[in-house]
Amino acid sequence: MVKRLISAYASEILQMNKNELFESIKASEGRVILAENVCTRFPVGFDISNAEVSRAFGADLILLNAFDVFNPHIEAINSENPIKKLKELIARPVGINLEPVDENVKMLENRLEIPEGRKATEKTFKKANQLGLDFICLTGNPGTGVTNKEISKAIKLASSIFNGLIIAGKMHKSGVDEEIIDLDAINEFIENGADIILLPACGTVVGVDIDEVKEACKLIRKKGKLSMSAIGTSQEGSQPEVIREIALLNKRAGVDIHHIGDAGYSGVAPYLNILELSRTIRGDRHTIRTIAASVNR
Repeated sequence: MVKRLISAYASEILQMNKNELFESIKASEGRVILAENVCTRFPVGFDISNAEVSRAFGADLILLNAFDVFNPHIEAINSENPIKKLKELIARPVGINLEPVDENVKMLENRLEIPEGRKATEKTFKKANQLGLDFICLTGNPGTGVTNKEISKAIKLASSIFNGLIIAGKMHKSGVDEEIIDLDAINEFIENGADIILLPACGTVVGVDIDEVKEACKLIRKKGKLSMSAIGTSQEGSQPEVIREIALLNKRAGVDIHHIGDAGYSGVAPYLNILELSRTIRGDRHTIRTIAASVNR
């Protein structure tokens, strides 16, 4: 029996395998925070990484955006394997975005071309294993042309190669005109091997409300998987009151992981907003413990 993630010490977290991490998140009952940051930007903390700042203010999981597996680099981390070094510094599970780009889809906006090391392919999944990543997130940045169809195909491929958890879904349209919360697509994602389904957080995408997110969360829970709400439309840079309202809506909807995006100064959400998210979904007792516990425990 594993400890819930919000109660586990660093030494216990770093020893968790894929299934143990899944169960520890589930046992935390909707009180886990994932903070995303653009790892290629000059960090807000100058000579320390954005991931270290996120962890210090309450993040349980770290998601790196714009990480190229063939040219691995994290600003302020000087190492041949920056993932390994980062995990030593923050003692938290680390993952990256890999994007299932649809090269033929009709775009709503100009396409943003990304390097091969950021795309969801057999080679990048194998490289993710070599780097020691704990999870991958199959999703799309704005304008990259990621579709639910390609996400579904990437999940099936990743599940046969990647050793860690697979998060999949869309937090916005990624430049493509299609439904973001699609129950048929969610069913397919789960059947193909996704462990955690990504959904836009309530109030972050036009028309997406608590009822729609709640319905999706119930389906995901019934299938034995986990859900993650994503603040991925720059509202992570709003005032703390906005973060508090979004967090409470998603808590009511039943999400397991609360994601906060990277659209703040230097590619990370304002540190006070990460703190506000933590205080809102789990109170000061767990927040103090999370931000104060030594990585040497």
